[in-house]
Amino acid sequence: MASVSVLPKIFRWVFTVLAGLAALVAVVLCILVVLNPHLPPGTHFGPATVDLMGQPGTVSLLPAQGDFDFTAQAFRGTITLFVGQAGDLIELLKHYGLPMVLVDAIFFATLFELLRRLFRNVGRGDSFSARTVRLVQMVGGLLIAFSFLSSFAEGLFAHAVFGYFANHAVITISGSELHLPAPRYVMFPRGGGFPLGSPFFFSGLLVLALSEVFRQGLALKSENELTI
Repeated sequence: MASVSVLPKIFRWVFTVLAGLAALVAVVLCILVVLNPHLPPGTHFGPATVDLMGQPGTVSLLPAQGDFDFTAQAFRGTITLFVGQAGDLIELLKHYGLPMVLVDAIFFATLFELLRRLFRNVGRGDSFSARTVRLVQMVGGLLIAFSFLSSFAEGLFAHAVFGYFANHAVITISGSELHLPAPRYVMFPRGGGFPLGSPFFFSGLLVLALSEVFRQGLALKSENELTI
């Protein structure tokens, strides 16, 4: 029994630490969003090796004429994407990217806090109670809500970045220049326009189903107590 009872305590402390770390990241991101820091002149990186479309590629950001030039190459230089005066691209990535990461940080901080409370109740032997059932339901609802919100945010981010590239990027394939089509906005890019492709959506449904099991267990427990 001792080996079983120690697990809720371990999970409780693990989720406490994770919730604190996620909350700290959220606070830092809030500060960055409010301050809106700019890249200092002379900032550069690369060429750095990255994975592009499943193939090794390189990206670089180099200072040029008081701004920055962004270059990405893939398929051994066969495909090149170049954005001159890419300072606006950096601002766009901050404008859409930081809030998206902030939403993720707030979600994980909330999720870990709910799990901490859940395992606190389990550690107290309070598994089948109204408070525990509500916590499980909240976890399931949070997962489903996040699947919609994150998919919506990713749609905005992808539309903004693709639109910028369509208007400012020069793409060459084996020396031939390629023009990107006008971007088409998709509210929920996952799952063909609906966030069913998100694992959070199905996880939320599973957790809600488990919450119903907890609720039925609580009802049976109450009936047995009344019978006795």
